[in-house]
Amino acid sequence: MNRVVLGYEKIALSVALMSALQESLERAAADQACRVIIIAGAGPAFCAGHDLRELRSEDDVSEARRETYRRIFAQCSALMLQIVRLPKPVIAEVHGIATAAGCQLVATCDLAVAAAEARFATPGVNIGLFCSTPMVALSRAIGRKPAMEMLLTGELIDAVGAKALGLVNRVVPAAELSAATAALASQIAGKSALTLKIGKEAFYRQAELDLAEAYNYASEVMTKNMLAQDASEGIDAFLEKRPPVWQDA
Repeated sequence: MNRVVLGYEKIALSVALMSALQESLERAAADQACRVIIIAGAGPAFCAGHDLRELRSEDDVSEARRETYRRIFAQCSALMLQIVRLPKPVIAEVHGIATAAGCQLVATCDLAVAAAEARFATPGVNIGLFCSTPMVALSRAIGRKPAMEMLLTGELIDAVGAKALGLVNRVVPAAELSAATAALASQIAGKSALTLKIGKEAFYRQAELDLAEAYNYASEVMTKNMLAQDASEGIDAFLEKRPPVWQDA
């Protein structure tokens, strides 16, 4: 597995940090030895969202500011799409706070493990800036009404509440966070890399289709998957009561 660490001592998702994360994810995607990616924070928290000082650093020329905002939010959107389109599972390891675009990052990752003290929010409404881009990932990760409540109130929710909403998968004591995330990653890394790639792509694609289209698409994916060497090996291993030996093909 590969561990991507956010931010050194900073917790804001600056342009520089987004660029570094994009480069790290690109390298991990190309690394055949990497089977699962963990995104964790290095500072006092996971991620507090965009760097507000960076957003306000432009002068008062309105068109220049408009282009700055477009560039930053487009880069953030590209980062989130990169995570979804990666052929490998991505796990968020969350401690401290995950707010605004940081909460968006958690919602975007395939899985999330949180320390018991972690807190989550989309608090843009409190400063006159609705969390519209975080809303995209959040509304796809949890129910519509819980998402709207988070977006409209900006209130922090605790890790247990986040798990109940489906924003995170597991909540563990802070001292066990890294070990618990690594254990989950190791469990997934023991599967066929080809199967994980096929499954992740299909999961996100079928979610955007209507029911009949989703079943038609999934049937084609299952047919393709059944023809893979790893499917034959996995079935044979199951019938022969032995561990499979994956070829990732």
